[in-house]
Amino acid sequence: MKLLHAADLHIDSPLRGLSGYEGAPAAEIRGAARRAVVNLVDLALAEAVDAVLLAGDIYDGDWKDYHTGLFFTVQMRRLAEADIPVLLVAGNHDADSRITRELRLPANVHRFSTARPETVAFEDLGLAVHGQGFAVRDVTENLAVSYPAPRGGMFNVGLLHTALTGAEGHANYAPCSVGDLLSRGYDYWALGHVHAREVVHAAEPWIVFPGNVQGRHARETGPKGATLITVDGDRGRAEVEHRDLDVVRWARLDVDATEATGIEDVLDLVRRRMAEERAAAGDRLLAARVRVVGASDAHEALWRDERRFVFEARALAAEFSGVWLEKVRLETRHAELGDTGVELPALVEDLARTAKALRADPDALEQLIRSVPGLRTLDPKVAEEGITPADRAWRADIFDQAVDLLTALVTGTDGESG
Repeated sequence: MKLLHAADLHIDSPLRGLSGYEGAPAAEIRGAARRAVVNLVDLALAEAVDAVLLAGDIYDGDWKDYHTGLFFTVQMRRLAEADIPVLLVAGNHDADSRITRELRLPANVHRFSTARPETVAFEDLGLAVHGQGFAVRDVTENLAVSYPAPRGGMFNVGLLHTALTGAEGHANYAPCSVGDLLSRGYDYWALGHVHAREVVHAAEPWIVFPGNVQGRHARETGPKGATLITVDGDRGRAEVEHRDLDVVRWARLDVDATEATGIEDVLDLVRRRMAEERAAAGDRLLAARVRVVGASDAHEALWRDERRFVFEARALAAEFSGVWLEKVRLETRHAELGDTGVELPALVEDLARTAKALRADPDALEQLIRSVPGLRTLDPKVAEEGITPADRAWRADIFDQAVDLLTALVTGTDGESG
């Protein structure tokens, strides 16, 4: 028996802010989630899987129009034509309370109840799938502890949208412990909600977050896709394998400029990292963020002529087919503040502590940025996209930029950006 486990499709995620970047391949990136879903269905058909398990957040919230639902329905019908059942639970983004439009799904799709856990059994396969979806976005109770007992003589799967005990960057919905899952006696837990792939527990039972099928921004880096589960019918044991489905590969290119003596040296290092990531991404679009770090002799030159460096880095990206630089960030420091034992000035240490505290307190950070309107002028996306201080992702990003700039000024550069 073969099963395909995926989660967090986020079909038609809005991906705000792309038009704020000159030359951004906005149409290609916005269409990436749909193309990844097509890849998911293609994989299910190619592997002739016995069932597809979708662990929540099929959508990204209420549809703007029916085209979002129509796209998903068409893809599910492709599976129906191959007699492949689909079992799905609603997550926080597509909870009953958030989706106001509805299209009838093909008969091969079973959407689990949001009122209570239920079981769907396939006697011919020896498969039992247990699940419950979200009725509202903010599910704070432990759903797992109410899941049914396993069906004897069958391969039992728990389908659940959850943060487990908490995950950075994700609200702590449907919290539960690994112990709670183990206690149910299932063979495999198909989880969703956390966008980074993670094998929480390896075998007997498997507890797996497959990650999302397509990275949506620069913080969702690396290969994205689904988990293929192969069950040995005689022994009832499963093997799992990640399969890439993404069509846009987000990457963070960390460049260590410690040994660089000037801008040209750093650009050579950037080119080398681009070549490595371009090769790893295959035929996908590579959307990369460059971060230059290290105590370097090139520090002053980089910060004094930051604008030139950024444009030079973007010109390098143009040398490669299918590479777009989302952002170039300088986080270098003076060489003499590196390994010589010289400590950073007290002001920089205070700044670092304050920054850490503010990042941990979004409300305080929002208040700070509202009180310093000049911070908003650092980001060209603000006027064009109508971003407000209430946008938490933007607040964190613009605050990081301000901290980088102030740190550079304190450590001896003039902070000019050209």
